[in-house]
Parts: sequence; structure tokens; C-alpha cells
Amino acid sequence: MGETGLPARRSAAFLLDRVIGDQKLLSELLGGGALDRLSPQDRARAQRLATQTLRAVPRADILIKRHVQKLPPLPILNLLRLGTLELAQGAAAHGVVNDLVSIASRNKRHGRLKGLVNAVLRKLAVDVAEWDNLPVPRMPRWLRDPLVQAWGRKAMAAMEGAHFAGAPLDLSLQREVPGLDGEILPTGSLRLKDKAQVTALPGYEAGDFWVQDAAAALPAKLIQEQHVLDLCAAPGGKTLQLAAAGHEVMAVDISENRLARLRENLTRAQLSAKLIAIDAFDIRGQWEAVLLDAPCSATGTIRRHPDLPYAKDGSEFGALIELQSKLIDHALTLLAPGGQLVFCTCSLLPDEGEVQIEEALSRHKSLCLDTEAMQAPWIEQSWRSDEGGLRLRPDFWAERGGMDGFYICALRK
Repeated sequence: MGETGLPARRSAAFLLDRVIGDQKLLSELLGGGALDRLSPQDRARAQRLATQTLRAVPRADILIKRHVQKLPPLPILNLLRLGTLELAQGAAAHGVVNDLVSIASRNKRHGRLKGLVNAVLRKLAVDVAEWDNLPVPRMPRWLRDPLVQAWGRKAMAAMEGAHFAGAPLDLSLQREVPGLDGEILPTGSLRLKDKAQVTALPGYEAGDFWVQDAAAALPAKLIQEQHVLDLCAAPGGKTLQLAAAGHEVMAVDISENRLARLRENLTRAQLSAKLIAIDAFDIRGQWEAVLLDAPCSATGTIRRHPDLPYAKDGSEFGALIELQSKLIDHALTLLAPGGQLVFCTCSLLPDEGEVQIEEALSRHKSLCLDTEAMQAPWIEQSWRSDEGGLRLRPDFWAERGGMDGFYICALRK
């Protein structure tokens, strides 16, 4: 990167400090303008460096520990982690070392350690030759333990491999777009062959597509009714899907700011939906179908959001599970007789998926599985779970690049 890499590296280090040190989510930092002063190219580079380093922290630390008696303060350690990642990816050692030493020297509290940064990175430039032979980073214990209990050690190892590999870019298409190079997945999403700046892709300005992981695109495909209430709708990929498929949609979210982004995407795609900023529990009325993408731990999205294990500790699981249960009960009051409820969470925890549906069926005797919807031709047999829903995991479709972890179930009142 040479001198042009300095702004991106400085910003990537800042993101690492805030995520690992202050338990901030990258989405919060980016939404708060952390990278707004950068050029589009440097902004993309800084975000890429930060996310890739977060995936690789345990592997980088193995090499760093060989050359320090004790780990240095976090801002310096994060510079070493960032440098290790870049060196392992083949970046020129001269540019990496010079930039990171420069960043260290400007740290008011730890500038004296710039010599350490210089010395360790020059040694790491040799050590990274064995990068690919180091262990795949594990999830933290607070998350790994319940997932091992749910899916077993072999599946957990496969999911960790998918997390470390990162996520390809999937698009939901309104229409065919010449010039987009990718694979049409069995469920209809387009998976791009290479990472790209989304706004520069052909068809973006015309609203021919929107970014949406292939797994996240599946819940809306189960909706069979015309009039749909999309609860907890933002960021809005499912609202766009429903509108593009011809459904009449009311999209509800508690955040006006998040709905503003959805409104922009609807305009770009030349689609329409009614948007209301309101607490889901304050909604009244009757709809033929409700799509409930409930707030959850988001543990199924770690391969594209590697900050989550650092910004969370599992302490919110109980409150989220209780909220999901209440939202299911409220959603059922909004369904007309015979109406359809599609429930989903981007979680790998059975308590946020399979168990929620088992308990909902037990609480509500008038509720049953929507067997017709759950026979959709794109559903693979290996996705089916015992209670009648669909369990998707990051290690599924491994040969294609995986998918987000999701739980989905269609029900009838």
C-alpha cells in the first residue's frame, strides 16, 4: 500500500481498538461516521482490514507471543495484529512496518513502544510463512460451548472454518443484470465471484438488485398471502423482496433512522411499501400474513460480522429469548383467521429458533405448521428440523462459500 495505506491502516486500528477494547459493534461505529472522512477506496480498505483482523486475532496472537515477553497495551497489540494479518496476505513489509510504526509513534500514551512495533513486525515478516498451517480461530467460550452442545464438535469446527473464511457477496435480483459475474444459487440469489464495491456494480443505480445473504432471502419466499405485515423490518431486504414479488407490504420498525435507509432502497428499486416507525407491540390490526424477523443474538452472521464475539458476551441471550416469545404471541393477534406467520432469526442457538416454535405450538392450540409453504421446491432436505422448521448453518453449501446461520418456520393460525 505504501504511503497511501496510512489513512486506511490508522482507521482500521481505530476500529479494532473500539471493538475489542470498548465492545462496540462495527455497525455502530460506521453508522456514527467513524470512516466518513476517508475516500471511498480507503473506507473500504479500512473496513476490510478491520474485519479480516478480527477474524484472525487468535491466529495472529500465536505468532506475536513468540516475540514479546508479555502482550503490550491493546492499541499496540492491535497494530501488531493488523500488521501480522497484512504480512500474511502478502503485503509489502516495508509499507506495513513504516505505517504501523508511524501510527504507534503518534499514540500519546504508548508512543514509546514504536520500537517494539518495528522489531516485532520485522520478525513476523518471516514467521507468517507458516500462517496457513496455524489452527483455525475458535469462537469464544460463551458462544462456543452452547453451540457445541447444540450441534456437536464436528459441526462447530466446520462453522468456525466458515467464519474464518468470511462471506461472499450475495445479491437478490429484481431482474437479470448483464455484466454481473456470479453463480445463481439454487434458491435464486446471485453469488458474485469476486468482492466488489456494491455501488459501482452494473444495475445498482437502476435498483436491479440489493445486497442480501442467500439465507436471509429465504423467509420472504415462504410468504403466500397478498397483504403482509413485516415486523422488525429494517434494514429491509425482506421488505424489498415482498414488494418486488407483488405483495402489499406494511413495514414496521422502531427506528426511524433504519427505516430511512429502507425508504432510500425502495426508491432506488422503484418499489413501494408503507413504512411506519413504531414499537411492534403498539401495532394493531389484522393481516393475511406476518413476517417476523425477530431481534436476536445475530450469532448466525458472524462470518460477515466478526466483531460480534468481541462486542457481546452472551449476557443478552435471556432477554432476547423472552422478547422473541412475546413478539410471536403479539404477531398472532395481528393475523386474520387462517393467516400465515413466518418466524425467523439469524441465530445459531436453538433457543432462538427450534425451541421458540416448539413452545409457541404448545402455547397456542390454534397454531399449526404451514405444511404447504414448507414444501417449497428450493428447500433442501438437510435443512429440515424435527419441529418442522428450517435450520441453516454457515457450513452448509461449503463448496459454494457457505451461508449465514438462520432459523425459519412458516405457521398458520
